[in-house]
Amino acid sequence: MTEATTSRRKFLTTGAAAIAGGTAAAAFPNISVGASPVVLKVQAAWGGGIFLEFAQDYVKRVNEMSGGSLKIDLLGVGAVVKTAEMQTAVHKGVLDGAHMVTAYWYSKSPVASLFGTGPCFGWSANELIGWIQYGGGKDLYYELMHDKLRLDLVGFFSGAMPAQPLGWFKEHITKSSQMSGLKYRTVGLAADVLQEMGMSVVQLPGGEIQPAMKSGLIDAAEFNNPTSDKDFGMQDVSKHYHLASFHQSQECFEIIFNQTRFKKLAKEHQAILEYASEAASADMGWKAMERYSQDLVTLKEKHGVNVYRTPDAVMNDQLKAWDIIVKKFNKSDPFFKKVIDSQMAWAKRHGAYALNNAPNYRGAYEHYFGKL
Repeated sequence: MTEATTSRRKFLTTGAAAIAGGTAAAAFPNISVGASPVVLKVQAAWGGGIFLEFAQDYVKRVNEMSGGSLKIDLLGVGAVVKTAEMQTAVHKGVLDGAHMVTAYWYSKSPVASLFGTGPCFGWSANELIGWIQYGGGKDLYYELMHDKLRLDLVGFFSGAMPAQPLGWFKEHITKSSQMSGLKYRTVGLAADVLQEMGMSVVQLPGGEIQPAMKSGLIDAAEFNNPTSDKDFGMQDVSKHYHLASFHQSQECFEIIFNQTRFKKLAKEHQAILEYASEAASADMGWKAMERYSQDLVTLKEKHGVNVYRTPDAVMNDQLKAWDIIVKKFNKSDPFFKKVIDSQMAWAKRHGAYALNNAPNYRGAYEHYFGKL
């Protein structure tokens, strides 16, 4: 057994140990408090890797900001319920909270995917959160959860994710026709889009992606970023890695709590749970800059991975597929259309400013460092 194999096996199978270490690190300061802390049981959808770190970073902020009066007990993936059951468990009070993404409850309503893995209107994940916070998205989110699905939940969005790579293939993809017929892993509405492009889509948890590709269950896959992909060992099943894509060009974490439980908390604790999500969101962006870029270099230089930018022609075909999928759901679900219309109005107004105002960063980069 190689050192790399041992490392990946440890990554995929020792989530509980990682949780224990992260929870200990996130424990509240050793100060005197007048009463026992309020403890919230929160399950993460992650068993290891940088996504678990992001969940731990949020927990650390909550625990330290409360001065010991509020403590999140972070549980690993599958600790109480399966990932697909986490939202229901929080709704029913089996768990106090969960750290996940909205695509994981896509089966309850396709609209869920619009709050994380929806179509690209020329915006990034950070701008998606801008729409949620200030463009009407938060009201629509609660209309979906409370009025449409009758869920006893409160939620916060945190951690704007960079556009997700198209991912790992057995060959260099230069045109969309090469993807037709391939068995591919993704989640949420992205599955509908890539099926429209002729792919056969399988939705798998992160830890199952690499073994599935190794065994031939799937032909190609994406998860989220170079760091997670490296930790999963994707470099051992493919040497062709494609950055940039419109299938999941914006996503963020969703941190949910049982609403009845949340409302019983002191106002300062409610504020800490919300504002810690904002603080963790900023830190996640900075950490991702460092780690993702470093691990991309490692994939190239240590593991011999060929890194490509997905051709514009493929991404243009993705946009055409998105048009078909959005039109279909708009026709069948008026609330889906209501959310899409809100997003498009906000993205059109904001994009006119942001895209015209942004200088050519790629040109500046190539001026100093050479052509990418």
